[in-house]
Amino acid sequence: MEDSTPVSGSFDKSRVMNVRPLRCLVPIFGSASAPNFPSFPNPQGGAPFVCVSPSGPFPPGAASFYPFFATPEHQRPPVPNRNAPISNAVPITSFRTPQTQYAGDENGETGSSRRVTRSRALSRHQSGDVQEDGQYSSSFSMHDSEDTGKAGRSKSSSRSQRRTRARQDINIASTEIDIDSLIENLLASSNIAAFDMIRRAEADKESVGCLLMIYDFIRRKINQIEESKDAVPGVTRRPDLRAGAILMNKGIRTNIKKRVGAVPGVEVGDCFFFRMELCLIGLHAPCMAGIDYMGLKVSQSEEPLAVSIVSSGGYEDDNMEDGGVLIYSGQGGNHFRKDKEVMDQKLERGNLALEKSLHRGNEIRVIRGFKDFANPTGKVYVYDGLYKIQESWVDKGKSGRNVFKYKLVRLPGQPEAFLTWKLIQQWKDGVNSRVGVILPDLTSGAESAPVSLVNDVDDEKGPAYFTYFPGLKNEKPVDPIEPCTGCNCVGGCLPGSNCSCIKKNEGYLPYNANSVLVNQKSLLYECGPSCQCPSNCRNRISQSGLRVRLEVFKTKDRGWGLRSWDPLRAGAFICEYAGEVIASDKLEELGSENEDDYIFDATRTYPLFELPGDSNEAPKIPHPLIISAKNAGNVGRFMNHSCSPNVSWQPILRENKNESDLHVTFHAVRHIPPMTELTYDYGAVPPEKADQRKKKCLCGSVKCKGYFY
Repeated sequence: MEDSTPVSGSFDKSRVMNVRPLRCLVPIFGSASAPNFPSFPNPQGGAPFVCVSPSGPFPPGAASFYPFFATPEHQRPPVPNRNAPISNAVPITSFRTPQTQYAGDENGETGSSRRVTRSRALSRHQSGDVQEDGQYSSSFSMHDSEDTGKAGRSKSSSRSQRRTRARQDINIASTEIDIDSLIENLLASSNIAAFDMIRRAEADKESVGCLLMIYDFIRRKINQIEESKDAVPGVTRRPDLRAGAILMNKGIRTNIKKRVGAVPGVEVGDCFFFRMELCLIGLHAPCMAGIDYMGLKVSQSEEPLAVSIVSSGGYEDDNMEDGGVLIYSGQGGNHFRKDKEVMDQKLERGNLALEKSLHRGNEIRVIRGFKDFANPTGKVYVYDGLYKIQESWVDKGKSGRNVFKYKLVRLPGQPEAFLTWKLIQQWKDGVNSRVGVILPDLTSGAESAPVSLVNDVDDEKGPAYFTYFPGLKNEKPVDPIEPCTGCNCVGGCLPGSNCSCIKKNEGYLPYNANSVLVNQKSLLYECGPSCQCPSNCRNRISQSGLRVRLEVFKTKDRGWGLRSWDPLRAGAFICEYAGEVIASDKLEELGSENEDDYIFDATRTYPLFELPGDSNEAPKIPHPLIISAKNAGNVGRFMNHSCSPNVSWQPILRENKNESDLHVTFHAVRHIPPMTELTYDYGAVPPEKADQRKKKCLCGSVKCKGYFY
């Protein structure tokens, strides 16, 4: 190698060609005198080359190294039988997460509010690759960001390499049999027969809603179980991806075939909190990439055609001009990869599909992403309808490299979606004023968030007078049925801790880190006055007032109603039903006077939602609870009845040794877009009182019974 070292001044460049390549250099190894080690003669002389299997046996002084660890017998693993039948069981793999990358999931399920030592990392990013046979491939790495083509790893990484990384962590997945068996039982008990070949090919609104509720429950349940276990260093949980992989591999999905235009069962304005939800319902197939396209046969060849895009504002040159126009940047160029050089984008894959769609003029579905108000690290997505590409060009990005630009124009005649979200943000920022506001805050400061009183229908100035009161007034407290000492969690109740309140909830915290109820119970136990935990404890969600921006508004034909400015997750806490606790004999008096419009009667029969994991038992009310909000109450008194409600109620008993502290709270059944009326089922009365309490129903649902009580 001395000849290859240049000296100062001029030198003969031809001498460099005399350098021997490294493969010709003589390897220096120890003595090969040990038996049973194959060796190869060295034509150049010197010590022979010794060939040692990564699994051993090893010569003296050598040992196994990661990831090749020798078995006690120093044998190679057996060669699999390729003719053996393939098992139907598809393991849900876990992936190790690079420490330099963000370890939280797409919508903050990892959470920073709980101890790291109690967190349970489940899995790394799993892919949105859906193979032809319907199997869901777990292949994406944490280097892949939200849009693989824009900010993520290039697809040049071979699938075999990704599968190798998955196999390295299979030992982690093998310890999760308890979750797998639980999910099997949940799916067996749920109504998934609707997802036959017909529903898998084309859905309706009901099957899409059912699928999303099943998915979200499984995701929440996995997260609840995992966070109660000890953390696995270097591994992050992704319950959203694991739940999606389970359903994908079991064929529980819909709208499988890619199509141009609208997707059956999905309405403009529908909102989603996870990209996996878009995959399951066929709205946008890739779990990571921002451009979805399909092959179109033209003569003897096939060309790509774009069918949908996800614009979440993550790309440096994405620009949203207004509600009807979107300037969308192409994919590629490694713009967010610090470990790779930024390059010009190429007219290939998604970019080529968009260019072809420009010339063919086909409709493209647009999903817009926003920051989640309840979770700074998460996003919420809204389906904004159908667009067409009007023009394309190449521009210089902030990095100085060429970036493809596509101008998409929204087709007229569609319901507003993105424009509504943008208008609400202007109301919050004070840039624009809400039309029809009677009172900016109906609560007069009694709630942590203001509640607007709005009427843009007629000239009515507001509901009948009442006193806003956010809690319960109980003139005759009921003695506790069983003694209560409360928990000793001074810093707050934590998943997996030895908390007495958690034990009453079957060993799990009933709420996740985003304050979402995991699943309904016949009776839920919250911490209360007898507990030592602080007011911000995760087991006191219903005690901290309103968490979303609500408004009381005048409906066209059903009096006053309630809706939210903010999108609501499935399971999100909305409010409790506040008012005066009254005796049953007082209820009879109100009924005779027909003044029971603001009554919540927990003794009524309420329909149960057929979801996996939800309690199929009637609510276990410790004592009859009847609440009148006629004279005093909160926003819960304005929630109207519906035969297809999007809100359900949950009985909650707070730990209080002085009295039976029973409350009723409302939670979202499914994801609810902003400005959607919130409704629940008022329930049924005993048959002998049916005629007396029956009223005409105007909910407008396809399942409307025509009456309610």
